[in-house]
Amino acid sequence: MPVSPFHALYHQGFARVAACTVPVSLADPATNVQRILAAAQTASEEGCALCVFPELGLSGYAIDDLRQQEALLNAVEKALTDLAAASASLLPVLVVGAPLRHNNTLYNCAVILHRGTILGIVPKSFLPNYREFYEARHFTPGAGVRGQSILIEGKAVPFGADLLFDATDLPGFCLGVEICEDMWVPVPPGTLAALAGATLLANPSASDITVGKAETRTLLCQSQSARCVAAYIYAAAGAGESTTDVAWDGQISIFENGVLLAESERFPSTAQTVTADIDLMLLRQERLRMCSFAANAQAMAANAPDWRRIPFTLAPPQADLGLRRPLARFPFVPSDPARLAQDCFEAFTIQVTALKQRLRASGAKTMVIGISGGLDSTQALLVAVRAADELGWPRSAVRGYTMPGFGTTEKTLASAQALMAALGTGNELLDIRPAATLMLKEIKHPFAQGEPVHDITFENVQAGLRTDFLFRLANMHNGLVIGTGDLSELALGWCTYGVGDQMAHYNVNAGLPKTLIQHIIRWAIASGHFSAEVTPLLSTILATEISPELVPAGADGSIQSTEDIIGPYALHDFTLFYVLRYGFTPSRIAYMAQQAWQDADAGAWPPGFPQAERKTYDLPTIKHWLRVFLRRFFATSQFKRSAMPNGPKIMAGGSLSPRGDWRAPSDGNATLWLTELEQNVP
Repeated sequence: MPVSPFHALYHQGFARVAACTVPVSLADPATNVQRILAAAQTASEEGCALCVFPELGLSGYAIDDLRQQEALLNAVEKALTDLAAASASLLPVLVVGAPLRHNNTLYNCAVILHRGTILGIVPKSFLPNYREFYEARHFTPGAGVRGQSILIEGKAVPFGADLLFDATDLPGFCLGVEICEDMWVPVPPGTLAALAGATLLANPSASDITVGKAETRTLLCQSQSARCVAAYIYAAAGAGESTTDVAWDGQISIFENGVLLAESERFPSTAQTVTADIDLMLLRQERLRMCSFAANAQAMAANAPDWRRIPFTLAPPQADLGLRRPLARFPFVPSDPARLAQDCFEAFTIQVTALKQRLRASGAKTMVIGISGGLDSTQALLVAVRAADELGWPRSAVRGYTMPGFGTTEKTLASAQALMAALGTGNELLDIRPAATLMLKEIKHPFAQGEPVHDITFENVQAGLRTDFLFRLANMHNGLVIGTGDLSELALGWCTYGVGDQMAHYNVNAGLPKTLIQHIIRWAIASGHFSAEVTPLLSTILATEISPELVPAGADGSIQSTEDIIGPYALHDFTLFYVLRYGFTPSRIAYMAQQAWQDADAGAWPPGFPQAERKTYDLPTIKHWLRVFLRRFFATSQFKRSAMPNGPKIMAGGSLSPRGDWRAPSDGNATLWLTELEQNVP
């Protein structure tokens, strides 16, 4: 059996696409063919599967009554056959615009070609005939044209608004086409094409430019890609078009499921191309999860055409072409500063709002919370304080407790106490070591006999006692225990079940991944919600190594490190996002993680991310920790999630509540995922 080409983007379910605009030569199809071919040749060399060119690009759009000249129309048909012949050796499907005659009428068409063959021709459904547009003077609308063929140089070619183009050797590659104005109507033809299975929507356009129009175009393209759960490839006419009465900006852009992947500078004087790698697997998985997508397709079936599917063989390259798409190292953390600030505001506010509602509904008068001096409990404390402020409660109603155990360091203890003092909350120290020593003695644990045995029992005696104390304190003070454990810990089962950090009356952090919490704390520093005295304390906590502090420091002073034991949260959160949101295979996730993490200098890092912590991970390291994640997530941790307390969903990437996004059997296993990893990742 041959080794699978792990590093090939097409093998991994991506497709490279291009949007192109070239200077048009008005009423000169032969010259335009050569310019289109030059751009297509470059795109082919770069491994593109699809190239979309502007509307009426073979003739030029702004030629008015020249559109109906016999000499021009004959030249366009010859140019099409020349283009087909000249592109026979090229990889991409080409979408080019042309005015074509059919049944004594003229249509504004998109011609779809591949490897020397005209696969089909789609007429423009809706013609603009208002303000500066006058298309109905020359063209016939294509809406309702179905099941027909058109003769091009004596050869019959499928013709109609009912065509989809399927690559038989690339799962998920299904192309639908709408032309310029088609996107501006209330129910675009591309919507019906998407419901019929099109994952790629091409729009060859000649939209002229006026002030503010580019923003509207972008909004329409973005929303169409989001609503249709599809890629949207938009290519507008630019240089060379007549400016007798209007002007052109050559806007080209590529969107995927509501996300802008690539766009060009506008108003080019030369040919421009943008490329991006579309995630066909992501689109298929997203549609699979949206039961409403299939339901909508079924409901619209009576109004949809009987689609004709044109199959073709793409034969994409199975070489390593890299990956051209924004791919965040931290899928839960945007790298754009404004978007990150917005996400942090929303996440924090969701937590505060949810906690306020639970407090009102429960009739509780206080909040009881254990503070360790680490990230998670700090975030939960900030949320509790803000909730108290908004409810009009005194901050003393937030009853904070530090509970040092055998591994607690002076640094974290001091941080916890100083933070509570600065915030003005309750601030009590409850040493759990005497109770833990008694319990270890009663169960005859070796540690009680003086042996340095720091096993899971030793650790969980401390974790369990802390939660036990908190619940009893909540009983005493008519309060709720506020949970601190985060989404990442729940995914890995890195929490003590029942009487440990898995349990609380209400867990405000249950929907927050570890990699986002540090940024929310940074945002909290800048938000003005807390006094300047709090800022340096939060900065100290941000710089503290993640540790459960359940095992005494070693002889060299080294403390217990969570990430040394279970792996980097950066990689685990990366895996969690794609497992939870899209259900990707382990090998697919490994491929994407390598692309995201192999070069610290490539791509954007989140704002404020420390330079010293900008790490890289090679494929063997990624595979090792992915194996750990799969075993813990699928085989050993679900029972903890099945019994987790209430807490709000926060991230669109998902939650692990059995009442929310994720339901799974507690007695599952990881065999399938581990096998896939071993078989398909070198």
